[in-house]
Amino acid sequence: MQEFDVIVVGAGHAGCEAALAPARMGLKTAIFTISLDKIGYLSCNPSIGGPAKSHLAREIDALGGEIGRNIDKTFIQIRVLNTKKGPAVRSLRAQADKPRYHIEMKKTLENTENLEVVQGMVTEIVTEGNKAVGIKTKEGVEYRAKTVVIATGTFMRGLIHVGETHFSGGRMGELSSEELPLSLEKLGIKLGRFKTGTPPRIDARTIDYSKTEEQPGDTEILKFSNRTSDEEIRTRKQIPCHILFTNKNVHEIIRSNRHRSPLFNGTIHGIGPRYCPSIEDKIFRYPDKERHHLFLEKEGYDTNEVYVSGFSSSLPSDVQYKMLNAIEGLEHAKIMRYAYAIEYDYVLTEEIGYSLESKKIENLFMAGQINGTSGYEEAAAQGIMAGINAARKVQGKEPIVLDRADSYIGTLIDDIVSKGTNEPYRMFTARSEYRLILREDNADLRLSKIGYEIGLLPKEEYDKVLYKEKVVKEIIEKLEKQHIGSSNPRVNEVLERCGEEPIKNGITLFELLRRPNIVYDDIKYVAELIDGFELGNYISDIEYQVEVQVKYSGYIERSLRMIERHKSLEEKRIPADIDYDSLENIPKEAKDKLKLVRPMNIGQASRISGVSPADIQVLLIYLKMRGNN
Repeated sequence: MQEFDVIVVGAGHAGCEAALAPARMGLKTAIFTISLDKIGYLSCNPSIGGPAKSHLAREIDALGGEIGRNIDKTFIQIRVLNTKKGPAVRSLRAQADKPRYHIEMKKTLENTENLEVVQGMVTEIVTEGNKAVGIKTKEGVEYRAKTVVIATGTFMRGLIHVGETHFSGGRMGELSSEELPLSLEKLGIKLGRFKTGTPPRIDARTIDYSKTEEQPGDTEILKFSNRTSDEEIRTRKQIPCHILFTNKNVHEIIRSNRHRSPLFNGTIHGIGPRYCPSIEDKIFRYPDKERHHLFLEKEGYDTNEVYVSGFSSSLPSDVQYKMLNAIEGLEHAKIMRYAYAIEYDYVLTEEIGYSLESKKIENLFMAGQINGTSGYEEAAAQGIMAGINAARKVQGKEPIVLDRADSYIGTLIDDIVSKGTNEPYRMFTARSEYRLILREDNADLRLSKIGYEIGLLPKEEYDKVLYKEKVVKEIIEKLEKQHIGSSNPRVNEVLERCGEEPIKNGITLFELLRRPNIVYDDIKYVAELIDGFELGNYISDIEYQVEVQVKYSGYIERSLRMIERHKSLEEKRIPADIDYDSLENIPKEAKDKLKLVRPMNIGQASRISGVSPADIQVLLIYLKMRGNN
């Protein structure tokens, strides 16, 4: 019988990060997947990033994870979204070469020291008492482990729907896991049912691109990972996306076939994602909208498959053809893969703690869609944290629980554990009350220290972050100290060109950069004529960081004061052995919620739905009487 420190079940985006983390931390690890040919597979959209999701990907990279490195190796287009908005909501998005993304991730796993990759369907979690001690596979082989991470995606009792036809499958053409969910239920773990879907893939040769709007990638060097060198991507050939729209004819086809949609005729029982609805859901949810955006995204350099983003559906195959061919530019489009919906089991969030360990079965961790989330980046974020904490459990160390004031990863986990979710959870920048602090551009400054200290981020990479932090601080101090008057001929030239009011009295370069239309390059231009002043030339990442920190310094200071108040509540720890039933003046509903979630501190307790400010005051009084905090 083989024995490991950590076993990971599932090799999607959550599973890959969950396996790489403990292996890189020096623990003997194994990852099990139904098919080696689908490791790190991009099941739906062929892209990484986008609003809030890019923040997660960069945070994973800062901790020492792989998703950012892998998309940098394999993107076929990359661009920055929301460039006309503030830095808090700007986001990087990369379109992947789907086959190559999988190949590179598989290669990474197979060549990672301390990690074994095994093809096999896991059917049972082996336990002794209330502790997980291993797994069994379909072949009847048992593997032992000190901790187990489950990252099964949509595979637990997956049921695929295409119109009136439905059949079991974890993804189209792949087996579903029927026995593992039964094993979890036998352990007393409660499961729910969610639904998601995917659009058709069409043949690029059958698209009339002259009727679409081309959307190219950005020409500047962009990347998700600080560990990616510019040379790796400098000469990368990019493939454009294309934009087109639905129309009234498409909408009428959908309305007339409502009775054939499993989403509306009662066939599908699982709850779908509100923020990534199917095309038929959009039509009935927004009846007055005459058209919807669609994006055509090629799935790689060496394939003609094109992903029709925004056109997810579970309608029958003949209706899918009618809908597509009614779209201008797709009159002759041929489907290579049909759209479908899939229902699957997930674990109710009341079952997991903030470390992503099961509350009922010790040493059992869960990550990804099994926890009720949607999206590759959300899954990978949970995967790295579950992997880290599974490893630390083996090491006899306390779990790493990221704070929502420090990261989007912390916000994600805090949301699903404290608040729960009754639909597939998706990350948005609006979910964070500290989003001006939690920008994608400073993820390394926020989290690299943790990655280095737990043994995931190499020292040379952490040294780069320390250097960046030091230089940014030094430049800002220079800008604060250096005064400049209107006698400098370049000052008012720059101000006039940027549409800013000319200066009449002295001003510091710091104050000049705070003006809305002034950028860091303007400051460099002005500084060249200041005798004895040397600003220096640095990489764009450092210069952009200076610009953001200076320009939004007032807002950032206010956010930091908010975080200080938040931290004061997070520091008020709630004893693990607290008896909520013994507390007077807290209603039964609030007690039940507190017992279910088991918050670690007052901050977490305050975010639980059904727990009022008055209940929090009772808790604070109890802690004071007990002598805590």
